[in-house]
Amino acid sequence: MPSYSPHAVAEFTVGLLLTVVRKYHKAFNRTREGNFSLSGLVGFNLHGKTVALIGTGQIGMLTGKILSQGFGCRVLAYDPRPDAAAAALYGITYASLDEVLRQADIITLHCPLTPQSRHMLDARTLALMKRGVVIINTSRGALMDTSAVIAALKTDHIGALGLDVYEGEREYFFRDRSRGVIEDDELSRLMSFYNVVICGHQAFLSTEALEAIAEASVADLRALERGEEVGRMARAT
Repeated sequence: MPSYSPHAVAEFTVGLLLTVVRKYHKAFNRTREGNFSLSGLVGFNLHGKTVALIGTGQIGMLTGKILSQGFGCRVLAYDPRPDAAAAALYGITYASLDEVLRQADIITLHCPLTPQSRHMLDARTLALMKRGVVIINTSRGALMDTSAVIAALKTDHIGALGLDVYEGEREYFFRDRSRGVIEDDELSRLMSFYNVVICGHQAFLSTEALEAIAEASVADLRALERGEEVGRMARAT
């Protein structure tokens, strides 16, 4: 797949975090109905909170930069291939996976799905986290064990959850299913929680990102026509 703007995903990640923390979605729905009550809309400041980045590629690093330099968060990170120079520039500190999970008030996922990373957030790792932790996933749905996440939501161990991806999203995302029944019981259960926000895999969807995808696709077609190797831009990210 051609490269798209890492800024688009990083900015969306922070926006999704602010939504679940400050409850923008609930306020929007209320005021449309003429309800201006503030009851149930209490959030918390990001300033001074500890954020754990799981994965520090371009998107993870940009997310850490925004949260560290823009919001004044303490940013920890785990990555099997750490980039110490970029981390130091952005005020990010590396630690082990278990350590960052234990310390974090907020956890955001930015890593590829591999056999090693599949269900990296499961019953064991969720148990390491602080009670009330906020988790954001704009990366890959299968990084999380959905059953374990639902169990942690039911006990309030997870305080809020923002998802732009879902383990079984192929059957539902990028489609209009508003006139049908959602047969995926785990997706339906996630949607029923008051403290969960689910989007339809739209973090990449900015004008700039779409332009970058189009330009890279045209460049690859031209290269293919010339008999050259294609996909350089995609691999570079």
